[in-house]
Amino acid sequence: MTLNPNTPVLIGVGQAVDHWDGSDAATAPSPQSLMQRAAEAALADTGAAEAVRGAIDVVTVVRHFADSAPGMVPEGFGGCDKPPLGLAKRLGVTPARAIYSIVGGQSPQSLVNEFAAAIYAGDARCVLLSGSEAIAAAKTAARKGVPIDWNETIEGEMEDRGLGPMLLDRHELKNGIGAPILTYPLFENALRARLGRSKAEHVAEMSELWAGFSEVAARNPYAQFPKAISADYLATPSDGNYPVADPYLKWHVAQDAVNQGAAVILTSIGQAEAMGVPREKWVFLHGSGEAMDKPVSLRTDLSRSRAIEVSLKGALESAGKSPAEISHYDIYSCFPVAVLLAAEALGVDWRTTPLTLTGGLPFAGGAGNNYSMHAIAAMAETLRADPGSFGLVLANGGFLSKEAVGIYSTTSPEGWSPVDHAPMQAEVDAQASPERLEEDATGTIESFTIGYAKGVPARAVVVARTDKGRIVARPDDADKAGQLAALADPSRDPIGRTVTIRHADGVNSFTVAA
Repeated sequence: MTLNPNTPVLIGVGQAVDHWDGSDAATAPSPQSLMQRAAEAALADTGAAEAVRGAIDVVTVVRHFADSAPGMVPEGFGGCDKPPLGLAKRLGVTPARAIYSIVGGQSPQSLVNEFAAAIYAGDARCVLLSGSEAIAAAKTAARKGVPIDWNETIEGEMEDRGLGPMLLDRHELKNGIGAPILTYPLFENALRARLGRSKAEHVAEMSELWAGFSEVAARNPYAQFPKAISADYLATPSDGNYPVADPYLKWHVAQDAVNQGAAVILTSIGQAEAMGVPREKWVFLHGSGEAMDKPVSLRTDLSRSRAIEVSLKGALESAGKSPAEISHYDIYSCFPVAVLLAAEALGVDWRTTPLTLTGGLPFAGGAGNNYSMHAIAAMAETLRADPGSFGLVLANGGFLSKEAVGIYSTTSPEGWSPVDHAPMQAEVDAQASPERLEEDATGTIESFTIGYAKGVPARAVVVARTDKGRIVARPDDADKAGQLAALADPSRDPIGRTVTIRHADGVNSFTVAA
């Protein structure tokens, strides 16, 4: 079979991890140094490093957490004002385009999808995708008072794509939905209720799932937390595994205190041949899917994700594959519900089908928006070791909001062409939205969470249903402690309980019925 020379191909991957202990400021990793290490590893991985270096015409960096939202990274250490140009300078390349991506964990896979199409169209020759986080170093330096300076000022023009579309709206923000740690539990508890499980039963399932992920991380040389953790430990509150938001304990959620970088290099097969990249390095993108969901409170069913379902289905269809034909998976794992919903959509049993190649965001490390770059790198290495097999990467951003899927193999595709994601988006947009209410009402709790501070209930969100629609509400300030205690009562499941909603000054507040 003769391949179109414009067929896109992945030719190099690299990862970096640093376990800096804070003892020497001179050895502290920075976001830029971690990207440089990962990118140099990716160049070396191609087997034709200098030829590839000279051909790179696009450098793209996944947006750092420090530039994604305030307060996500300790301040006072500075940073590079133009990360993709800073990386290019360190590597000695002069790209025609330098791009700083939007926010979201979907970005690595979405960028692969985008630039595979650009390469096919002849709009890019050789593309370096990279990203990193040094949040652990920043936290360590802040805690120990270690002076580190990451400031870099770089000349040149950068395409800054900004934060991207808003994923929550004003209605949600003023009524308590906001931070991921208070939003993903709404999906998790809704899923638990749909499956008919008690909290204890669901915590046991989450912990069993995550114990398996931790075992993979223990074998991963690039993991930030390479230690196998038992399901019993994960399910049991302790000083090292304290409640963060019902039903989650600390180790049920992504850990962002990492020093990690990852990079991927894409080109066309014609360019790969011209640069002398060995055929055994080639990994092809066979199919892709992308979709963005509605704001959380406008979704039909909080226990499901239409964006996950549709993007997975679209990617598989575009690759001409079924889940049974996929040998390797890496499913985005910021919270257990993301993995459980993907497994449900795929029709696979996570107990018999491993769903991570890295160990996931809690154990390999939640490298900000860039985690799935590590997943893609691990997938490429896995497929090279198992030639002819197929692998699937699901990258997730926001609040199960933005999904990007890639299906990969060393097997060359039969007539590659870009995938049109618009029909997938239309399918997600078509879901019916409940009417959101801003009025006094009585409803039934559909989902909820309680946020904890030092083991004590501190805040909460309730999503309730009435015969007219859906209400998102916060605890009534007049009896906040009482309402938090009522929700936290271990003898009664909040889901299905009656709440009274009071609407005042644009805010819904709830009182749980006795």
